[in-house]
Amino acid sequence: MFFSKSDSTPHYVSRTDPLDLLSSYSRHEFELDGDSWPSVEHYYQGMKFKPGELRNAIRDADHPAKAQKLAANNKKQIRNDWEQVKETIMTRGIYIKCRSHADAANALLATKDRKIVENSQFDYFWGCGRDGRGHNTFGRILMAVRNRLMEEMFGADQP
Repeated sequence: MFFSKSDSTPHYVSRTDPLDLLSSYSRHEFELDGDSWPSVEHYYQGMKFKPGELRNAIRDADHPAKAQKLAANNKKQIRNDWEQVKETIMTRGIYIKCRSHADAANALLATKDRKIVENSQFDYFWGCGRDGRGHNTFGRILMAVRNRLMEEMFGADQP
């Protein structure tokens, strides 16, 4: 007897792997909010701050990890509404990255309807956490962007 195989295996990503096309560290430059950003991570970290020297330094950092470190070293200057807007900022960055780069969009669409999991043992907000009970916010954002891209390509009535 033959059964149709449904692939329910999650698609695991690493938010900080610059070689992973779905990572926020991948070098996919895009323009958003009046600037050109080398990666989603640069954009995300830069948007924590008001326009000015610090945001520019983060944008110009030569590696996403350096952009993240610059932001971490200036926590007192983070905008007051950051906790309310940070998921929206990440979503905008990922969406524009995918709209600007076919390779990133194709990698995201290739996951089809699989659950996407940010495989971080230590990050319970962006990732799944060591015990799998994390929020997986990064994975949820990728799936939401994937759904939006599919709707744009095929219309709201298509799978």
